[in-house]
Amino acid sequence: MRTVTRIMLGTAWAAAACAVAACGSGGATGAPTTTAPAPTQVTLSSGTGQPQTNPAAAWPEYNKDAARTGVASGLPAAGPLSQRWAVTLDGAVYGQPLVVGTTVIVATENDSVYALSESAGKVIWRQHLGPPVPESALNGCGDIFPLGITGTPVYDENNGLVYAVAETTGYNHVLYGLAVSNGAVRVTRDIPLPGTQLQYDQQRPGLAIDGGRVYAAFGGLYGDCGQYIGTVVGVPLSGSGALVSWHTPTSKEGAVWGTAGPVTGPGGDLWISTGNGANGPGQPYDGSDSVDRLSPTMVRMDFFAPSTWADDNTSDLDLGSTQPVLAAGNSTFIMGKRGVGYLLDTTSLGGIGGQLAQQSICDAKGAGAVSGATVYEPCQEGGMAAISVSAAQRTISVLWRGPGNGNGSPVVGGGAVWVTSYDSGTLYELNPANGAIKSQLGISGGLPHFSSLSLAGGTAFVGTLDGVVAVNGA
Repeated sequence: MRTVTRIMLGTAWAAAACAVAACGSGGATGAPTTTAPAPTQVTLSSGTGQPQTNPAAAWPEYNKDAARTGVASGLPAAGPLSQRWAVTLDGAVYGQPLVVGTTVIVATENDSVYALSESAGKVIWRQHLGPPVPESALNGCGDIFPLGITGTPVYDENNGLVYAVAETTGYNHVLYGLAVSNGAVRVTRDIPLPGTQLQYDQQRPGLAIDGGRVYAAFGGLYGDCGQYIGTVVGVPLSGSGALVSWHTPTSKEGAVWGTAGPVTGPGGDLWISTGNGANGPGQPYDGSDSVDRLSPTMVRMDFFAPSTWADDNTSDLDLGSTQPVLAAGNSTFIMGKRGVGYLLDTTSLGGIGGQLAQQSICDAKGAGAVSGATVYEPCQEGGMAAISVSAAQRTISVLWRGPGNGNGSPVVGGGAVWVTSYDSGTLYELNPANGAIKSQLGISGGLPHFSSLSLAGGTAFVGTLDGVVAVNGA
Protein backbone atom coordinates (compact mmCIF):
# COMPACT_ATOMS: atom_id res chain seq x y z
CA MET A 1 0.00 0.00 0.00
CA ARG A 2 1.16 3.54 -0.72
CA THR A 3 1.42 6.24 1.90
CA VAL A 4 -0.45 9.52 1.79
CA THR A 5 1.90 12.23 3.02
CA ARG A 6 -0.68 15.01 3.10
CA ILE A 7 -4.46 14.85 3.48
CA MET A 8 -7.17 17.50 3.40
CA LEU A 9 -10.44 16.37 4.94
CA GLY A 10 -12.42 19.58 5.16
CA THR A 11 -14.39 21.87 2.94
CA ALA A 12 -11.34 23.26 1.16
CA TRP A 13 -10.26 19.83 -0.06
CA ALA A 14 -13.74 18.81 -1.14
CA ALA A 15 -14.33 22.06 -3.00
CA ALA A 16 -11.08 21.56 -4.89
CA ALA A 17 -12.09 18.02 -5.78
CA CYS A 18 -15.70 18.65 -6.75
CA ALA A 19 -15.03 19.25 -10.44
CA VAL A 20 -14.63 15.95 -12.24
CA ALA A 21 -12.05 17.42 -14.57
CA ALA A 22 -9.79 17.93 -11.60
CA CYS A 23 -9.99 14.24 -10.78
CA GLY A 24 -8.95 12.87 -14.19
CA SER A 25 -10.91 11.33 -17.08
CA GLY A 26 -11.39 8.63 -18.21
CA GLY A 27 -32.27 -10.98 -25.73
CA ALA A 28 -35.40 -12.17 -25.13
CA THR A 29 -37.11 -13.47 -28.26
CA GLY A 30 -39.99 -11.44 -29.58
CA ALA A 31 -38.76 -8.25 -27.90
CA PRO A 32 -38.67 -4.93 -29.74
CA THR A 33 -34.93 -4.15 -29.68
CA THR A 34 -32.88 -1.08 -30.46
CA THR A 35 -29.15 -0.65 -30.13
CA ALA A 36 -27.45 2.54 -29.01
CA PRO A 37 -23.78 3.29 -29.70
CA ALA A 38 -21.45 4.02 -26.80
CA PRO A 39 -21.36 7.83 -27.18
CA THR A 40 -18.70 10.28 -26.11
CA GLN A 41 -20.77 13.44 -26.46
CA VAL A 42 -23.86 14.71 -24.68
CA THR A 43 -27.25 14.14 -26.28
CA LEU A 44 -29.77 16.51 -24.76
CA SER A 45 -33.21 15.38 -23.65
CA SER A 46 -35.79 15.83 -26.35
CA GLY A 47 -39.45 16.68 -25.92
CA THR A 48 -42.44 18.33 -27.51
CA GLY A 49 -42.62 21.20 -25.06
CA GLN A 50 -46.17 20.12 -24.21
CA PRO A 51 -47.25 19.12 -20.69
CA GLN A 52 -46.77 15.41 -20.17
CA THR A 53 -48.00 13.09 -17.46
CA ASN A 54 -45.47 10.40 -16.72
CA PRO A 55 -46.44 7.18 -14.93
CA ALA A 56 -46.06 7.13 -11.17
CA ALA A 57 -43.70 4.56 -9.70
CA ALA A 58 -44.35 2.15 -6.85
CA TRP A 59 -40.61 1.36 -6.69
CA PRO A 60 -38.55 3.98 -8.61
CA GLU A 61 -35.06 3.33 -7.21
CA TYR A 62 -33.03 1.15 -4.88
CA ASN A 63 -34.98 0.48 -1.65
CA LYS A 64 -37.95 2.44 -3.01
CA ASP A 65 -37.14 6.00 -1.97
CA ALA A 66 -34.34 8.55 -1.77
CA ALA A 67 -33.78 7.76 1.91
CA ARG A 68 -33.28 4.06 0.98
CA THR A 69 -35.77 2.94 3.63
CA GLY A 70 -36.78 -0.22 1.77
CA VAL A 71 -40.32 0.16 3.11
CA ALA A 72 -43.39 -0.13 0.86
CA SER A 73 -46.54 1.14 2.57
CA GLY A 74 -50.16 0.38 1.70
CA LEU A 75 -49.58 -3.15 0.44
CA PRO A 76 -52.06 -5.97 0.99
CA ALA A 77 -51.27 -8.30 3.86
CA ALA A 78 -48.51 -10.73 2.95
CA GLY A 79 -49.59 -14.33 2.53
CA PRO A 80 -48.28 -17.65 1.15
CA LEU A 81 -45.64 -17.26 -1.56
CA SER A 82 -46.02 -18.67 -5.06
CA GLN A 83 -44.27 -17.98 -8.35
CA ARG A 84 -46.29 -15.75 -10.65
CA TRP A 85 -43.94 -15.67 -13.64
CA ALA A 86 -40.27 -16.00 -14.53
CA VAL A 87 -38.53 -14.41 -17.52
CA THR A 88 -35.11 -15.27 -18.92
CA LEU A 89 -33.26 -12.19 -20.22
CA ASP A 90 -29.87 -11.67 -21.88
CA GLY A 91 -27.85 -11.44 -18.68
CA ALA A 92 -27.77 -11.44 -14.90
CA VAL A 93 -29.82 -8.84 -12.99
CA TYR A 94 -27.84 -7.58 -9.99
CA GLY A 95 -29.93 -4.47 -9.30
CA GLN A 96 -33.42 -4.27 -7.87
CA PRO A 97 -36.19 -4.21 -10.50
CA LEU A 98 -38.05 -0.89 -10.72
CA VAL A 99 -41.85 -0.80 -10.85
CA VAL A 100 -43.19 2.14 -12.87
CA GLY A 101 -46.92 2.17 -13.50
CA THR A 102 -47.71 -1.31 -14.85
CA THR A 103 -44.14 -1.83 -16.09
CA VAL A 104 -41.15 -3.54 -14.49
CA ILE A 105 -37.78 -2.06 -15.52
CA VAL A 106 -34.66 -4.22 -15.20
CA ALA A 107 -31.05 -3.85 -16.32
CA THR A 108 -28.68 -6.71 -17.16
CA GLU A 109 -24.95 -7.37 -17.17
CA ASN A 110 -25.21 -7.60 -20.96
CA ASP A 111 -25.79 -3.80 -20.96
CA SER A 112 -29.47 -4.11 -21.79
CA VAL A 113 -32.44 -2.37 -20.17
CA TYR A 114 -35.81 -4.11 -20.41
CA ALA A 115 -39.38 -3.05 -19.81
CA LEU A 116 -41.62 -5.98 -18.81
CA SER A 117 -45.34 -6.08 -18.23
CA GLU A 118 -46.03 -6.30 -14.52
CA SER A 119 -48.88 -8.74 -15.04
CA ALA A 120 -47.17 -11.44 -17.12
CA GLY A 121 -43.50 -10.53 -17.59
CA LYS A 122 -43.95 -9.96 -21.33
CA VAL A 123 -41.14 -7.91 -22.89
CA ILE A 124 -42.46 -4.49 -23.95
CA TRP A 125 -39.14 -3.10 -25.13
CA ARG A 126 -35.42 -3.76 -24.84
CA GLN A 127 -32.63 -1.23 -25.28
CA HIS A 128 -29.14 -2.66 -25.76
CA LEU A 129 -26.58 0.03 -24.87
CA GLY A 130 -23.35 -1.57 -26.04
CA PRO A 131 -21.03 -4.54 -25.53
CA PRO A 132 -20.20 -5.26 -21.88
CA VAL A 133 -16.66 -5.85 -20.64
CA PRO A 134 -15.82 -9.56 -21.06
CA GLU A 135 -14.13 -11.65 -18.40
CA SER A 136 -11.04 -11.92 -20.59
CA ALA A 137 -10.52 -8.13 -20.33
CA LEU A 138 -10.64 -8.02 -16.51
CA ASN A 139 -7.18 -9.53 -15.94
CA GLY A 140 -8.37 -12.16 -13.47
CA CYS A 141 -10.16 -9.59 -11.31
CA GLY A 142 -13.78 -9.29 -10.25
CA ASP A 143 -16.60 -11.79 -9.87
CA ILE A 144 -19.25 -10.51 -12.30
CA PHE A 145 -18.85 -11.67 -15.91
CA PRO A 146 -19.50 -10.03 -18.24
CA LEU A 147 -19.54 -6.61 -16.56
CA GLY A 148 -22.31 -4.36 -17.83
CA ILE A 149 -25.02 -2.64 -15.78
CA THR A 150 -24.68 -3.59 -12.10
CA GLY A 151 -26.05 -0.62 -10.13
CA THR A 152 -29.83 -0.33 -9.77
CA PRO A 153 -31.22 2.29 -12.20
CA VAL A 154 -33.36 5.22 -11.04
CA TYR A 155 -36.59 6.64 -12.49
CA ASP A 156 -37.47 10.34 -12.59
CA GLU A 157 -41.22 10.84 -12.67
CA ASN A 158 -40.78 14.50 -13.62
CA ASN A 159 -39.23 13.74 -17.01
CA GLY A 160 -40.24 10.13 -17.56
CA LEU A 161 -36.67 8.90 -17.91
CA VAL A 162 -34.96 5.85 -16.44
CA TYR A 163 -31.24 6.41 -15.80
CA ALA A 164 -28.65 3.64 -15.83
CA VAL A 165 -24.85 3.49 -15.97
CA ALA A 166 -23.48 0.96 -18.44
CA GLU A 167 -19.89 -0.22 -18.49
CA THR A 168 -18.95 -1.02 -22.07
CA THR A 169 -15.97 -2.54 -23.82
CA GLY A 170 -12.96 -0.30 -23.32
CA TYR A 171 -13.95 0.32 -19.67
CA ASN A 172 -16.22 3.24 -20.54
CA HIS A 173 -18.81 4.21 -17.92
CA VAL A 174 -21.72 5.97 -19.61
CA LEU A 175 -24.89 7.38 -18.06
CA TYR A 176 -27.99 6.81 -20.18
CA GLY A 177 -31.45 8.31 -19.77
CA LEU A 178 -34.13 6.19 -21.47
CA ALA A 179 -37.77 7.08 -22.07
CA VAL A 180 -39.81 4.73 -19.88
CA SER A 181 -42.51 4.62 -22.56
CA ASN A 182 -40.43 3.07 -25.34
CA GLY A 183 -36.76 2.82 -24.31
CA ALA A 184 -35.58 5.62 -26.60
CA VAL A 185 -32.24 7.10 -25.54
CA ARG A 186 -32.76 10.74 -24.52
CA VAL A 187 -29.57 11.37 -22.51
CA THR A 188 -26.03 10.08 -22.74
CA ARG A 189 -22.99 11.27 -20.83
CA ASP A 190 -19.55 9.77 -20.30
CA ILE A 191 -18.47 9.69 -16.65
CA PRO A 192 -14.76 10.38 -16.18
CA LEU A 193 -13.07 8.82 -13.16
CA PRO A 194 -9.80 9.41 -11.30
CA GLY A 195 -6.67 7.68 -12.48
CA THR A 196 -5.67 5.90 -15.64
CA GLN A 197 -6.45 2.25 -14.84
CA LEU A 198 -10.16 2.45 -15.57
CA GLN A 199 -10.42 -1.33 -15.91
CA TYR A 200 -10.43 -1.51 -12.11
CA ASP A 201 -13.44 0.78 -11.52
CA GLN A 202 -16.91 -0.68 -10.93
CA GLN A 203 -20.31 1.00 -10.67
CA ARG A 204 -22.18 -1.25 -8.25
CA PRO A 205 -24.26 1.06 -5.99
CA GLY A 206 -27.78 2.12 -6.92
CA LEU A 207 -28.16 5.49 -8.66
CA ALA A 208 -29.72 8.44 -6.83
CA ILE A 209 -31.49 11.64 -7.94
CA ASP A 210 -31.15 14.79 -5.87
CA GLY A 211 -31.28 18.51 -6.66
CA GLY A 212 -31.48 18.17 -10.43
CA ARG A 213 -28.68 15.64 -10.76
CA VAL A 214 -28.33 11.90 -10.96
CA TYR A 215 -25.51 10.53 -8.79
CA ALA A 216 -23.43 7.43 -9.47
CA ALA A 217 -20.93 5.93 -7.01
CA PHE A 218 -17.90 3.81 -7.87
CA GLY A 219 -15.65 1.30 -6.15
CA GLY A 220 -13.35 -1.44 -7.38
CA LEU A 221 -13.61 -5.00 -8.57
CA TYR A 222 -13.83 -7.95 -6.20
CA GLY A 223 -10.35 -8.51 -4.81
CA ASP A 224 -9.41 -4.80 -4.78
CA CYS A 225 -7.34 -5.26 -7.90
CA GLY A 226 -5.27 -2.45 -9.34
CA GLN A 227 -5.40 1.29 -8.80
CA TYR A 228 -8.79 2.84 -8.22
CA ILE A 229 -10.27 5.45 -5.87
CA GLY A 230 -13.86 5.46 -4.56
CA THR A 231 -15.80 8.23 -6.29
CA VAL A 232 -19.25 9.82 -6.46
CA VAL A 233 -20.20 11.79 -9.58
CA GLY A 234 -23.28 13.99 -10.10
CA VAL A 235 -24.57 14.52 -13.66
CA PRO A 236 -27.31 17.04 -14.58
CA LEU A 237 -30.54 15.23 -15.40
CA SER A 238 -30.48 16.73 -18.89
CA GLY A 239 -27.05 15.23 -19.48
CA SER A 240 -25.72 18.69 -20.31
CA GLY A 241 -23.62 20.94 -18.11
CA ALA A 242 -20.89 20.68 -15.52
CA LEU A 243 -20.40 17.53 -13.49
CA VAL A 244 -19.67 17.52 -9.76
CA SER A 245 -17.54 14.91 -8.04
CA TRP A 246 -16.03 13.76 -4.77
CA HIS A 247 -13.56 10.99 -4.17
CA THR A 248 -12.16 9.40 -1.04
CA PRO A 249 -9.04 11.39 -0.07
CA THR A 250 -6.74 8.39 -0.13
CA SER A 251 -4.08 7.40 -2.63
CA LYS A 252 -5.79 4.09 -3.41
CA GLU A 253 -9.11 2.27 -2.90
CA GLY A 254 -11.59 3.77 -0.40
CA ALA A 255 -14.41 2.24 -2.46
CA VAL A 256 -17.97 3.56 -2.45
CA TRP A 257 -19.49 0.18 -3.21
CA GLY A 258 -22.44 -0.60 -0.91
CA THR A 259 -25.31 -1.74 -3.13
CA ALA A 260 -27.86 0.83 -1.92
CA GLY A 261 -25.90 3.81 -3.25
CA PRO A 262 -26.10 7.37 -1.90
CA VAL A 263 -28.77 8.04 0.73
CA THR A 264 -30.57 11.40 0.62
CA GLY A 265 -30.93 12.97 4.06
CA PRO A 266 -33.73 15.25 5.23
CA GLY A 267 -31.78 18.39 4.30
CA GLY A 268 -30.93 17.20 0.79
CA ASP A 269 -27.36 16.16 1.56
CA LEU A 270 -26.09 12.79 0.35
CA TRP A 271 -24.84 10.15 2.77
CA ILE A 272 -22.33 7.52 1.69
CA SER A 273 -19.91 5.06 3.26
CA THR A 274 -16.42 4.12 2.14
CA GLY A 275 -14.25 1.02 2.32
CA ASN A 276 -10.62 0.33 3.14
CA GLY A 277 -7.99 2.76 1.89
CA ALA A 278 -4.21 2.86 1.59
CA ASN A 279 -3.04 3.97 5.03
CA GLY A 280 -2.44 1.69 7.98
CA PRO A 281 -1.27 1.87 11.61
CA GLY A 282 1.08 4.75 12.31
CA GLN A 283 -0.01 6.69 9.23
CA PRO A 284 -2.36 9.68 9.03
CA TYR A 285 -6.08 9.11 8.56
CA ASP A 286 -6.83 8.99 4.84
CA GLY A 287 -10.60 9.46 4.74
CA SER A 288 -11.37 5.77 4.24
CA ASP A 289 -13.66 3.42 6.23
CA SER A 290 -16.02 6.26 6.96
CA VAL A 291 -19.57 7.58 6.89
CA ASP A 292 -19.61 10.82 4.92
CA ARG A 293 -22.26 13.51 4.54
CA LEU A 294 -21.79 15.33 1.23
CA SER A 295 -23.54 18.42 -0.03
CA PRO A 296 -25.27 18.11 -3.44
CA THR A 297 -22.23 19.90 -4.92
CA MET A 298 -19.98 17.21 -3.42
CA VAL A 299 -18.44 19.09 -0.50
CA ARG A 300 -17.90 16.91 2.56
CA MET A 301 -19.83 18.44 5.45
CA ASP A 302 -19.28 15.84 8.18
CA PHE A 303 -17.83 12.37 8.69
CA PHE A 304 -17.39 9.47 11.09
CA ALA A 305 -14.71 6.79 11.18
CA PRO A 306 -14.20 4.10 13.83
CA SER A 307 -11.04 4.32 15.92
CA THR A 308 -10.10 0.98 14.36
CA TRP A 309 -9.94 2.51 10.87
CA ALA A 310 -6.23 1.70 10.35
CA ASP A 311 -6.68 -1.96 11.22
CA ASP A 312 -9.88 -2.05 9.16
CA ASN A 313 -7.82 -0.82 6.22
CA THR A 314 -5.06 -3.39 6.54
CA SER A 315 -7.49 -6.25 7.29
CA ASP A 316 -10.00 -5.41 4.51
CA LEU A 317 -12.78 -4.88 7.05
CA ASP A 318 -14.71 -2.30 5.04
CA LEU A 319 -17.13 -0.12 6.94
CA GLY A 320 -18.59 0.69 3.53
CA SER A 321 -20.02 -2.77 2.82
CA THR A 322 -23.46 -1.34 3.73
CA GLN A 323 -24.93 2.17 3.50
CA PRO A 324 -25.59 4.55 6.40
CA VAL A 325 -29.15 4.04 7.66
CA LEU A 326 -30.99 7.18 8.83
CA ALA A 327 -33.40 6.08 11.55
CA ALA A 328 -35.88 8.01 13.70
CA GLY A 329 -34.74 10.38 16.44
CA ASN A 330 -31.56 11.61 14.71
CA SER A 331 -30.14 8.08 14.86
CA THR A 332 -27.72 7.04 12.12
CA PHE A 333 -26.58 3.41 12.05
CA ILE A 334 -23.82 1.72 10.09
CA MET A 335 -22.37 -1.80 10.01
CA GLY A 336 -19.55 -3.28 7.97
CA LYS A 337 -17.32 -6.30 7.57
CA ARG A 338 -15.83 -5.99 11.08
CA GLY A 339 -19.25 -6.96 12.41
CA VAL A 340 -19.62 -3.93 14.69
CA GLY A 341 -22.69 -1.73 14.52
CA TYR A 342 -22.07 1.96 15.21
CA LEU A 343 -24.78 4.36 16.39
CA LEU A 344 -24.17 7.98 15.37
CA ASP A 345 -25.84 11.33 15.93
CA THR A 346 -27.29 12.38 12.57
CA THR A 347 -26.73 16.06 13.39
CA SER A 348 -23.05 15.62 14.28
CA LEU A 349 -21.26 12.46 13.16
CA GLY A 350 -18.35 12.89 15.53
CA GLY A 351 -15.26 12.34 13.37
CA ILE A 352 -12.86 9.53 14.33
CA GLY A 353 -14.21 7.46 17.23
CA GLY A 354 -17.23 9.72 17.68
CA GLN A 355 -19.96 7.06 17.88
CA LEU A 356 -22.69 7.25 20.54
CA ALA A 357 -22.61 3.47 21.03
CA GLN A 358 -21.28 0.34 19.36
CA GLN A 359 -22.07 -3.36 19.51
CA SER A 360 -20.73 -6.50 17.85
CA ILE A 361 -23.54 -7.98 15.76
CA CYS A 362 -22.53 -9.55 12.43
CA ASP A 363 -20.51 -9.24 9.25
CA ALA A 364 -22.86 -7.12 7.14
CA LYS A 365 -22.74 -6.79 3.35
CA GLY A 366 -25.44 -5.41 1.07
CA ALA A 367 -28.07 -2.87 2.11
CA GLY A 368 -30.04 -2.18 5.25
CA ALA A 369 -33.68 -1.09 5.51
CA VAL A 370 -35.31 1.02 8.19
CA SER A 371 -38.78 1.59 9.64
CA GLY A 372 -38.86 4.22 12.36
CA ALA A 373 -36.24 3.26 14.94
CA THR A 374 -35.91 -0.34 13.72
CA VAL A 375 -33.07 -1.14 11.34
CA TYR A 376 -32.88 -4.35 9.30
CA GLU A 377 -29.32 -5.35 8.41
CA PRO A 378 -28.03 -8.02 5.95
CA CYS A 379 -25.90 -10.39 8.03
CA GLN A 380 -23.75 -12.84 6.10
CA GLU A 381 -23.96 -15.52 8.80
CA GLY A 382 -26.58 -16.26 11.42
CA GLY A 383 -29.44 -14.55 9.63
CA MET A 384 -30.40 -10.93 9.05
CA ALA A 385 -30.75 -8.75 12.15
CA ALA A 386 -33.61 -6.53 13.28
CA ILE A 387 -32.07 -3.85 15.51
CA SER A 388 -33.64 -1.11 17.63
CA VAL A 389 -31.55 2.08 17.86
CA SER A 390 -31.89 5.26 19.91
CA ALA A 391 -29.53 8.21 19.72
CA ALA A 392 -31.25 9.84 22.70
CA GLN A 393 -30.62 6.80 24.91
CA ARG A 394 -27.38 5.80 23.16
CA THR A 395 -28.62 2.24 22.83
CA ILE A 396 -28.38 -0.55 20.27
CA SER A 397 -30.57 -3.61 20.83
CA VAL A 398 -30.83 -6.70 18.61
CA LEU A 399 -34.52 -7.63 18.53
CA TRP A 400 -34.26 -10.86 16.53
CA ARG A 401 -32.31 -12.72 13.85
CA GLY A 402 -33.86 -14.21 10.73
CA PRO A 403 -33.24 -17.62 9.12
CA GLY A 404 -29.59 -18.60 9.32
CA ASN A 405 -29.00 -18.60 5.57
CA GLY A 406 -31.03 -15.42 4.90
CA ASN A 407 -28.07 -13.29 3.84
CA GLY A 408 -29.68 -11.03 1.22
CA SER A 409 -30.68 -7.39 1.66
CA PRO A 410 -34.08 -7.05 3.38
CA VAL A 411 -37.10 -4.91 2.51
CA VAL A 412 -40.37 -4.37 4.37
CA GLY A 413 -44.01 -4.35 3.23
CA GLY A 414 -47.41 -5.95 3.66
CA GLY A 415 -46.81 -6.60 7.34
CA ALA A 416 -43.71 -8.70 6.62
CA VAL A 417 -39.95 -8.48 6.28
CA TRP A 418 -38.67 -9.99 3.03
CA VAL A 419 -35.17 -11.38 2.60
CA THR A 420 -33.45 -13.77 0.23
CA SER A 421 -30.76 -16.38 0.69
CA TYR A 422 -28.53 -15.99 -2.33
CA ASP A 423 -26.66 -19.15 -1.31
CA SER A 424 -29.73 -21.41 -1.38
CA GLY A 425 -31.86 -19.40 -3.83
CA THR A 426 -34.72 -18.92 -1.36
CA LEU A 427 -37.09 -16.03 -0.72
CA TYR A 428 -38.33 -15.69 2.86
CA GLU A 429 -41.32 -13.79 4.20
CA LEU A 430 -40.78 -13.11 7.93
CA ASN A 431 -42.92 -12.03 10.86
CA PRO A 432 -41.71 -8.51 11.80
CA ALA A 433 -42.40 -9.18 15.48
CA ASN A 434 -39.95 -12.05 15.92
CA GLY A 435 -38.37 -13.00 12.57
CA ALA A 436 -40.27 -16.30 12.33
CA ILE A 437 -40.72 -17.63 8.79
CA LYS A 438 -44.27 -17.04 7.54
CA SER A 439 -43.64 -18.44 4.07
CA GLN A 440 -40.72 -19.34 1.81
CA LEU A 441 -40.16 -20.14 -1.85
CA GLY A 442 -37.30 -21.42 -3.96
CA ILE A 443 -36.34 -19.00 -6.76
CA SER A 444 -35.30 -20.39 -10.13
CA GLY A 445 -32.32 -19.00 -12.01
CA GLY A 446 -29.94 -18.51 -9.08
CA LEU A 447 -29.51 -15.29 -7.11
CA PRO A 448 -26.66 -12.78 -7.33
CA HIS A 449 -24.54 -11.72 -4.36
CA PHE A 450 -26.28 -9.28 -1.98
CA SER A 451 -29.59 -10.17 -3.64
CA SER A 452 -32.57 -7.96 -2.87
CA LEU A 453 -36.07 -7.45 -4.23
CA SER A 454 -38.77 -4.90 -4.99
CA LEU A 455 -42.38 -4.83 -3.77
CA ALA A 456 -45.47 -3.51 -5.54
CA GLY A 457 -49.08 -4.43 -4.94
CA GLY A 458 -49.01 -7.99 -3.70
CA THR A 459 -45.97 -8.99 -5.74
CA ALA A 460 -42.23 -9.30 -5.06
CA PHE A 461 -39.87 -8.91 -8.02
CA VAL A 462 -36.49 -10.63 -7.72
CA GLY A 463 -33.53 -10.25 -10.08
CA THR A 464 -31.73 -13.52 -10.83
CA LEU A 465 -28.57 -14.66 -12.59
CA ASP A 466 -30.57 -15.10 -15.80
CA GLY A 467 -33.56 -12.74 -15.54
CA VAL A 468 -36.43 -11.84 -13.23
CA VAL A 469 -38.95 -13.78 -11.13
CA ALA A 470 -42.26 -12.35 -9.92
CA VAL A 471 -43.65 -13.86 -6.71
CA ASN A 472 -47.21 -13.61 -5.47
CA GLY A 473 -47.12 -12.70 -1.82
CA ALA A 474 -50.69 -11.76 -1.00
